[in-house]
Amino acid sequence: MPKLSDTMTEGTLVSWKKKKGDKVSAGEVIAEIETDKATMEWESSEDGTLTEIYVEEGGKVNVGDKIAFIAGEGEEAPKNEEKKEPEKKEEKTEETKEKKPQSETEKPAPAEEKEKETAPPQEKTVEAAVPAARSEDKRKTTQPTASPARTEEARVKASPVARRVAAELGVDLSGVKGTGPDGRVTETDVRGAAKSKGTTPAQKAPAVAKPSAPSIKAGEGARIQLSGIRKIIAQRLVESLGPVPHFYLTIEINATPLMTAREELKSAGEGADTSKITVNDFVLKAAVQAAVKVPRVNASFDGDAIVQYADVDLGIAVAIEDGLLTPVIRAAQNKSLREISQQVKDLASRARNKRMKPEEFQGGTFTVSNLGGMGIDSFSAVINPPQGFILAVGKVTKVPVIDDSDQIVAGNRMSITMSCDHRVVDGALGAEYLKELRHLLENPALLLV
Repeated sequence: MPKLSDTMTEGTLVSWKKKKGDKVSAGEVIAEIETDKATMEWESSEDGTLTEIYVEEGGKVNVGDKIAFIAGEGEEAPKNEEKKEPEKKEEKTEETKEKKPQSETEKPAPAEEKEKETAPPQEKTVEAAVPAARSEDKRKTTQPTASPARTEEARVKASPVARRVAAELGVDLSGVKGTGPDGRVTETDVRGAAKSKGTTPAQKAPAVAKPSAPSIKAGEGARIQLSGIRKIIAQRLVESLGPVPHFYLTIEINATPLMTAREELKSAGEGADTSKITVNDFVLKAAVQAAVKVPRVNASFDGDAIVQYADVDLGIAVAIEDGLLTPVIRAAQNKSLREISQQVKDLASRARNKRMKPEEFQGGTFTVSNLGGMGIDSFSAVINPPQGFILAVGKVTKVPVIDDSDQIVAGNRMSITMSCDHRVVDGALGAEYLKELRHLLENPALLLV
């Protein structure tokens, strides 16, 4: 299982694009893997044949665990049946032994001795009786003699697993009808007999004990297991609000020029949802341009230094079903308003469908979160470490305002709050950035240059 994101510890095998025995080439997609942030295509790193698939679709695997084997020419997959072979050999030993006449001096098979040593106390009593009887001339009377019922039970044709389960459940094998080959008693037969008699385990083995379901307290409707994304969000929030000293600066933008510019673009023939430039696109372009004008905010705290970045890598907060993703527009200072608009739409669509590559949502020098489209007037956002700040954008609201002639007129206002890491951005620096941001948004023609 590859590590497909910086925070990934396990992955879910969503689907296999190839089946066992198929030829694969380097760079060819062979599976889809869901990480804590997205569902991504996994490409083969080499040419060969997919000879083994160790994880079925829907299975969760820790990073580093094997999920498949791609063999080169003449290469074979490593054996993966070591744990199953002893049991098969043991069953064969049982069948061979039961076909041979039992002699009083016959020694127990190695598999039986191993089972006798590792079995629960009450199972040892059953298994120990037969060897004691068989080697009575050597051991004299050093071990207790088995009762006729116990000896008969030991002679019953049964698999080792069935014997172990019978000991755990307290089932007499001599009274169980076997449904296996030649009347052999299977584990299913033992459990069925125990169920019909209402038998309870004499001693429950820890290995087969199932964890109890989480208890639901009075008044709770359900307990929803956290998804991988939710776990990471919780972790990142603690990492941010704990050690990062937040403070907040809020400005109110005169959004009338912005709305006018938007209407002019619309009247010029731009009407399709897939191509139109939105108010949020203007905000993103302005946020990037302001960071170019005030480069000291485009930085992060790094122990004994502040790292100032050469490029403005803009993160955009995108709400998805499981929480939040922040796709990144790399070197956004080199992109036009139209290019930013197109890339945002593409990244947001793939983020919601969990079809992003790791490099598309990792990093970022600062983030813009806009909840205006959801009707939020204003809010403050949590910084995404190690970024130095995040912008929280509210909706454009029509309100009464006083114009230059001291007349009350209808106007458009938009609230923007800047959450700052005080170790990187102090109050004066944050105010300088927001001043430049306001200037650009209130003069949107500057964003078209």
